Amino acid sequence: MKISFSPVRSDTRQEIVRSGDSLLIDGLALDFGPVSNGDVLPGDAIPTDQIIGDATRIDGALHLTLALPHGANAPSETLFPVTISMDSDGPIPMPPFNVEDTTNAGN
Repeated sequence: MKISFSPVRSDTRQEIVRSGDSLLIDGLALDFGPVSNGDVLPGDAIPTDQIIGDATRIDGALHLTLALPHGANAPSETLFPVTISMDSDGPIPMPPFNVEDTTNAGN
């Protein structure tokens, strides 16, 4: 799974969990298993505003863009996020919500 992020200012953090071709977003399970290689699932067919635009499968990997909520003091790595490859199940590694999340990481 190739995940891009689209930063959006918010006061609410978000946790997204991957399980196979499914994502669990705020209690909503989204199954992308039916998206075949080369297919495009239009964004307006995805019942959440947490996925930005279309989802597509290219060379077997699902490609999508997630909304990335961040606080008022978000670091540059959050404001200008890189695309990640998620090859295993579990929580999606999100960039820090605020600068203090990076300065307190070792505490």
